[in-house]
Amino acid sequence: MLQPLIRPPLESPAEIWPQLRREALAMQNSEPSLANYVGAIIVSAPDFGTALSNLLAEKVAGAELDATQLRALFAEFRKSTDILDKSASRDLSAIVSRDPAAGEILIPFLFFKGFHALQTYRLSHWLWANNRKHLALYLQNRISDLFGVDIHPAARIGRGVMMDHATGVVIGETAVVEDNVSMVHTVTLGGTGKQTGDRHPKIRTGVMIGAGAKILGNIEVGAGARVAAGSVVLQNVPPGKTVAGVPAKVVGDSGSAEPALEMDQMLDAGASI
Repeated sequence: MLQPLIRPPLESPAEIWPQLRREALAMQNSEPSLANYVGAIIVSAPDFGTALSNLLAEKVAGAELDATQLRALFAEFRKSTDILDKSASRDLSAIVSRDPAAGEILIPFLFFKGFHALQTYRLSHWLWANNRKHLALYLQNRISDLFGVDIHPAARIGRGVMMDHATGVVIGETAVVEDNVSMVHTVTLGGTGKQTGDRHPKIRTGVMIGAGAKILGNIEVGAGARVAAGSVVLQNVPPGKTVAGVPAKVVGDSGSAEPALEMDQMLDAGASI
């Protein structure tokens, strides 16, 4: 089995911020072409949440909402609750600890669209919960247009979540994704038709979902389960099991309490699909 990356756990905004700022200063020196950009986004910010708001406001700005308006919206969100700062720092830590391409905190913070899509979703979810549904849906559309990720604002997503590459990820309105989940590109957490009400999957803690997997309907993927790449899951997945195939079936144990942390997408030798 692949060994997880070993890096110091930096999970809170207060822990991540000094390291992120140091890396930004180093980048200013090593890459002059991006010095002004990094300075405006990170170095001039007083804290992690402000830097994140600066970044997302610049990325999501459009003809309807400019960057100044979006910064104000993020400031309103952060004044109401600390969810953005705490969730984003956990998500960022998850990426750095699970993805060998990350290298340092600065790289996923600036350049990983899965991270950007997830944090912008958190603003849209707050707007949805506060009955500002049209603005929430506008942001859903912007996330889809800009990042290729479609997350309904009503979906409930925990912390320590990594969407690796993220292109084509779809998460439906009544889906639930708990803490410490990893999923790869083109994952769908969808419905099975035109049903109304609670109709999307519930992904429990520590689950690993491989590239291209489709999990459909109001079903549960139990804690510590693993869904193999390309699988179509139409029934509940027991905790701690690996499922694979079309339609998916149990092919063995997941091999870990939280497969999401190890990012091992290989089936054991001899697994029958």
